[in-house]
Amino acid sequence: MTNNSTKSRNDYKQKFDKVGIANVTAEEVFGSSYSAAIYISRILRPQPPRNKVFVLGEMGIEQELASEGIPVVGGTDASLRRDMEPRDFDDIASGKALDDGVAVVLIGLDFHVNYLKMALAQAYLARGAVFLATNIDSTLPMNGSFFPGAGAVGAGIVKAHGKDPVPLGKPSQAMMQAIEGKFHFDKSRTCMVGDRLNTDIQFGIEGGLGATLMVLTGVSSKDEILAEGAPIVPTAYVDTLGDLLV
Repeated sequence: MTNNSTKSRNDYKQKFDKVGIANVTAEEVFGSSYSAAIYISRILRPQPPRNKVFVLGEMGIEQELASEGIPVVGGTDASLRRDMEPRDFDDIASGKALDDGVAVVLIGLDFHVNYLKMALAQAYLARGAVFLATNIDSTLPMNGSFFPGAGAVGAGIVKAHGKDPVPLGKPSQAMMQAIEGKFHFDKSRTCMVGDRLNTDIQFGIEGGLGATLMVLTGVSSKDEILAEGAPIVPTAYVDTLGDLLV
């Protein structure tokens, strides 16, 4: 399971293959982009002529929406990777730049976020589009450091719109319901393993899983777990996954 919306299930399958874990199938990967696609296609079920999704995000979101037959506006459209121009204000305000078929605004991690995309997202929301987020993570762990996450990227739109999106990644139980509906697993015999307290571990606790295991190789630290009155505490923790083999 991953909140990273920039990669599709097939992208992760290729990543597993590359590191020598070849027995993983794409169906065993469940990401926030796929969770959003399932939510839109099977719960919201937008119908033509208003069945398109304006995406603030990368190709992973587009691929998962396409897998559910959902048409996309925005996303990796190269024509939107530019500065806002004076004519754009007129075209957006008049509706000339807007697609009347957009029913949903979906925000995720976008490495090319700009004012133009944000303005379009706000305009669609003002028209009544449903507001969703693949996840609202504040940071993205990468290369031994932390970078702005999807929640940080979408914060400007949230502020301008005045309402929060429905999150569809961890710890949202909408994601748990989607996974449970697909795999029909026994929650009591399931352990959530993760490195972030307010996503992975909170997700497992709120989802009623049998146990949660914190791995100290990512975002959260041992001090957070052991702090007096800590709001989120895993069943157990290990320094690395390799400790399970000892």
